[in-house]
Amino acid sequence: MRHPVPWSPQWSLGRRSILAVVAGAVAAMGLAPLGLWPMTLLGVACLPALLFMARSLRQAVLMGWAFGAGWFVHALLWIIEPFLVDVARHGWMAPFALLFMSGGLALFWGAAAGLAWRAGRRPMSRGVALIFALTLAELARGYVLTGFPWAAPAQVWVGTPVALLLAWIGPHGLTFVTLAVAMLPGVTLALRLPMRRAVIAALPALALVTAAMTAQARAPQVESTGQVVRLVQPNAPQHLKWHPDYALEFFNRQLTFTRASGDTPRPDLIVWPETSVPALLEQADAAMAAMAEAAGGVPLVFGIQRSEGLRAFNSLVVLDGQGAIATIYDKHHLVPFGEYIPLGDLAAGLGLRGFAAREGDGYSPGPGPRVLDLPGIGRALPLICYEAVFPQDVNAAPERPELLLQITNDAWFGAHSGPYQHLAQARMRAIEQGLPMVRVANTGVSAMIDPLGRITRALPLGEAGLLDATLPAPLPPTLYARLGDGPVLAMIFGLGLALWAMRRQRRVFRG
Repeated sequence: MRHPVPWSPQWSLGRRSILAVVAGAVAAMGLAPLGLWPMTLLGVACLPALLFMARSLRQAVLMGWAFGAGWFVHALLWIIEPFLVDVARHGWMAPFALLFMSGGLALFWGAAAGLAWRAGRRPMSRGVALIFALTLAELARGYVLTGFPWAAPAQVWVGTPVALLLAWIGPHGLTFVTLAVAMLPGVTLALRLPMRRAVIAALPALALVTAAMTAQARAPQVESTGQVVRLVQPNAPQHLKWHPDYALEFFNRQLTFTRASGDTPRPDLIVWPETSVPALLEQADAAMAAMAEAAGGVPLVFGIQRSEGLRAFNSLVVLDGQGAIATIYDKHHLVPFGEYIPLGDLAAGLGLRGFAAREGDGYSPGPGPRVLDLPGIGRALPLICYEAVFPQDVNAAPERPELLLQITNDAWFGAHSGPYQHLAQARMRAIEQGLPMVRVANTGVSAMIDPLGRITRALPLGEAGLLDATLPAPLPPTLYARLGDGPVLAMIFGLGLALWAMRRQRRVFRG
């Protein structure tokens, strides 16, 4: 039988596997900080050809896994950074963490390739099925084992007009469109299909450009609330953040920034980053008195650890203008192996503890998403660090807020790709909801983000400072904010069933 990809029938499995890893790594160049989205389309376009060359289900799974491994190794290079905070204790784990994390996430892509290979015998059927299967795999990646949707294909569009489509179809819908735009031309080229089919394969790209131009042309004018928020960025390196000789220095640095006159009249709100106070909440009365004095009657939001008996929480606290605690929010979506260890007591006995956690099980999760009333500002949905990467958590808010508020300690992510990828996902949440976001990070990037995902003002990575930024007004609820992922998933399943029915019908006619 003639090989379905006529220009490479003799390639060995090893050679194809290496090509898949390289193609995946090239595709990941579209992610922050590089932002080379054409490389993503080019790399992903290679995946159907790799699938077509598979001679068995096992080979198909291997091709998908190898491509995913290349993608995630490149995208998650920052994951070695937490292990380098204490090199003597944890440095040896860094390469293993990167390889195991990337290999584990790549299993989703391998499963998608295997499912597509089983979807039909014809290469065209497999190529189309791969778009649907990989979209569903990416959706599953956001939920399985508490989820980790970091480095999703849709993230390559942040900073371009295409990202505005997040307000309509959300991240999973945009992932589906991205895969279709890249893979259908890849199928056409791999199979050397006639020109009329090549034109059809280009239709998703034409639709994407048209939709992005329409979204940009129809983008509403973002008004200003007139309220000013002060973002305080202490720039405490992680290896010094809790050091007894430096912790007080970083705390005093934040007091100085809080007290400073700034470039505007006194702000309406002051925000410090995650775990910015070097004490437990129940032992921080003196610290909070100093913070209230520095704030001069302005409400102040800060991150701090607190405990209740044997349970510890990663918390956000709001001080009112009189320096009293107005409300407390406990982070509910914790980082596995970072903020807690599954079966923590057993793991602690073996010497395994979360990097950012306390003893045993680490932090305990809070009750869930919660909208807080910020004095003088309005209703805000707090997000502590990692919680901003989950669109479903933001959509799960019990009521619509007027702004999103993220405090984070991105010192864990190093100074290269991690902080910028985290920022990109924060911008996605703002677009999806049509809400402004106040983002304050220990080492940066702290930013004011408007409801269209644009950064209006920012403090650069690796700099200490303060920033007084005007808060943009929220937009009306977006289509995605109202309906979530349901309609997009229904559309994907509907198209998949329609294609399956058409293939069955062709078989009947041929029979």
